[in-house]
Amino acid sequence: GGVGERHIKGAVREVGGEPVMDRATKAKGLWKRLSLTVGGTVAICLGLLTSVYVATLHENDLWFSNIKAVEREISFRTECGLYYSYYKQMLQAPSIQQGLHGLIYDNKTESMRTINILERMNIYQEVFLSILYRILPIKQYLEPIYFYIYTLFGLQAVYVTALYVTSWILSGTWLSGVLASFWYITNRIDTTRVEFTIPLRENWALPFFAVQIASITYLFRPHLRPSHERLTLLAVFISTYLFSLTWQFNQFMMLIQALVLFILDCLDMLPATKVIWLYFIQGTSLLLVGVLQFFNSMVFGSLLLSFNMSALLARKLQVCIFLVSKFLNLESDEHIFKFLKAKFGFGATRDFDANLYLCEEAFGLLPLNTFGRLTDTLLFYAYIFVVFIMAITAAVVAFQNLRYVSLGAGQTVGSPMEEPDNAAIKNILHHCKVMSFSFYRMKYLWTSHMCVFASFGLGSTEVWGLILKSIHLYTPRRISVIRYLVPILLLLYLSYKFWPGIMGELSELREFYDPDTVELMNWIKSNTPKKAVIAGSMQLLAGVKLCTGRTLTNHPHYEDKTLRERTKQVYQIYAKRSPEDVYNILRSFGTDYMILEDSICYERRHTRGCRLRDLLDIANGHIMDGPGENEPDLKPSQYPRFCEEIKKNLSSYSMHFTQLFQNKTFHVYKLARHK
Repeated sequence: GGVGERHIKGAVREVGGEPVMDRATKAKGLWKRLSLTVGGTVAICLGLLTSVYVATLHENDLWFSNIKAVEREISFRTECGLYYSYYKQMLQAPSIQQGLHGLIYDNKTESMRTINILERMNIYQEVFLSILYRILPIKQYLEPIYFYIYTLFGLQAVYVTALYVTSWILSGTWLSGVLASFWYITNRIDTTRVEFTIPLRENWALPFFAVQIASITYLFRPHLRPSHERLTLLAVFISTYLFSLTWQFNQFMMLIQALVLFILDCLDMLPATKVIWLYFIQGTSLLLVGVLQFFNSMVFGSLLLSFNMSALLARKLQVCIFLVSKFLNLESDEHIFKFLKAKFGFGATRDFDANLYLCEEAFGLLPLNTFGRLTDTLLFYAYIFVVFIMAITAAVVAFQNLRYVSLGAGQTVGSPMEEPDNAAIKNILHHCKVMSFSFYRMKYLWTSHMCVFASFGLGSTEVWGLILKSIHLYTPRRISVIRYLVPILLLLYLSYKFWPGIMGELSELREFYDPDTVELMNWIKSNTPKKAVIAGSMQLLAGVKLCTGRTLTNHPHYEDKTLRERTKQVYQIYAKRSPEDVYNILRSFGTDYMILEDSICYERRHTRGCRLRDLLDIANGHIMDGPGENEPDLKPSQYPRFCEEIKKNLSSYSMHFTQLFQNKTFHVYKLARHK
């Protein structure tokens, strides 16, 4: 309170009497608000631009606005058409209540069975969207199909914005978010396929998963205010719940996430309380989804729920153990485990369902040209660079923490880091999906967050600080220059190299053309009873249901054991079976009409052993067609291949099947009604 204090106070004041430190704090706060405003605006703009970009590509590729309604529906291939058919069914119902009743007591998706679609499939998004369309005053401005596809394209804006924000949170600069968005767009072939598989479940789910990752990233920031932490946990819960609700494979992705959380928790690299909250949110979200899906056994018997409960028990002992138990005798997802067992080399299998997955390109290894495209944008190089640095950092943190535990808290040597390198820890969470690059279908999950990981590292003070310290060139100014200069140079490179190609894509015009399928659908609508039961391939029948509303024998949603067995039986139309056998099988499912496809009967796309007819021959114990080796216990069939022989119009076939329709691709036969 004396002269010395007055002297100090005078030293921090200007002529006007305002403290210099107060002015600096105000300026810093103003700059922070300006940065948030500009960065947030750029994030939203880039998200919207991505949405418009993929929507334009979709329109240009199909001339979607000009083709017929049946052609628009046919463009939703395989399971996409099946999912969209329920949106259409809800809109055509006299009321919302009757529409829901039709889904809960559905007898058209699988002949001679009444199933609960809401329990079997993740279609609440279609239900919600159809209700929204019915109650909003938009019918005179927007057709139902456009309301549907624009919603999906709009979710791409959410997706890109979430990736942007995640990179921004991690690096501390929104410039890395811009780089992540640019990488997402320039690597579009490998980051998304929404423009040609619009209703696919992953296109609904992945934007919510990206929001969840962004929320978890923010949750693990140090010194988070309690109010911010509560809001962040709410965001994590909502995004996790929506992700779980919209995709049947959610539990497998969250299981990997939970496993990584558990490992990092055991290594004292994450705050234990927050990890417990995440376990609770995962479990609660899945249970709520299970309730909405009428206590679906695949949900309640998931490995995620059993692992989370085991992890909560195991962490009390602070040991890294993995206890997984199955609470229910599940059959819905057994085909997935058979597939994984064969995929990773734990024995060959003759199981038809497992081989069907093994032979699909979508479940094969990533082709090498994928890495060629990723290196062309410099993404893969940046990713490997950042992964290497982060792995070293995470390993050092883990070693220090374990050393501290082994020495005891009272030792002065090797005390743990109270707040370890958050960038390394949080990004390990992002890349708990790294195993997904093994499968072609799952690359869209890996590559999008690859953009986030690489862009964060190039704008990170931690990454560049570690490098400059290792070569004795560390200064705060150098780090600041590098972390801004490198992303800017990469953005200039990407703009220069890929802007002409993007403009070329947007100007390239095509048109949907599938006259054979259009002709088939029109024939079915005009020449078959509305209650007719139709048999054929899963992929084609999804389109039949969407375009014609006829009853199916089987469909592409494969998470049901009875359906898988039924599909295998229906597919005997492409096997070496007698006409009597095929007829009896089809009639057992109430079939009235059968559709044969030349593209399956004479398939050449897959190699020998992976053609559908080969899978059926192996499962039936018959030798395969064509030159090549067969397993020694396979025997020749006493019957020719049904799909080939029926076209000869022999009496043994014509007494059961009458051909009614034929074009270059499809053959439709009506089954006789024998007394």
